[in-house]
Amino acid sequence: MTEPFETTEPYKTTEPHEPALDRIRALPSWLLNRAAGRGRRLLGEAFAHEGLRMPHHAVLAAVADIGPVAQAALGRETGFDPKDMVGILNDLQRMRLVTRTPDPDDRRKNVIALTAEGRSCLARLAQLGDEANRALLAALTPAEREQFVALLARVAEEREEGPVA
Repeated sequence: MTEPFETTEPYKTTEPHEPALDRIRALPSWLLNRAAGRGRRLLGEAFAHEGLRMPHHAVLAAVADIGPVAQAALGRETGFDPKDMVGILNDLQRMRLVTRTPDPDDRRKNVIALTAEGRSCLARLAQLGDEANRALLAALTPAEREQFVALLARVAEEREEGPVA
């Protein structure tokens, strides 16, 4: 079991008159949530230029990495609910970014593959994503960005044995 979060940071105060909302707004969890929301907004706006959303990007990237891939395996890899995956794939297929064909080994399954336009779109989305992330971290110096990303990766990694040394 982990110990409660303790710090000498400014938000941990002994002042009985401290406004409760000020304390909440200084919590790491609050700040991470706000930053994540801003990041989602920036990425969402960037991907909208291609007529796509973040789940579309995730599926295109997964197909590029592991495809051609069975639709069910793609859902497991990305973590999307099967019903949501059908809608995402319908969108991508309608835009001619992926193909969905019966698996020759098991015709009950579909195999998903990127089209040439899908690969091109994925490259544009990567560029748009990079621009959105630069905007998200624009207040930081290059060294601070590198450190921030490294620290976030450590925080995001769940560890039962305690903090990473």
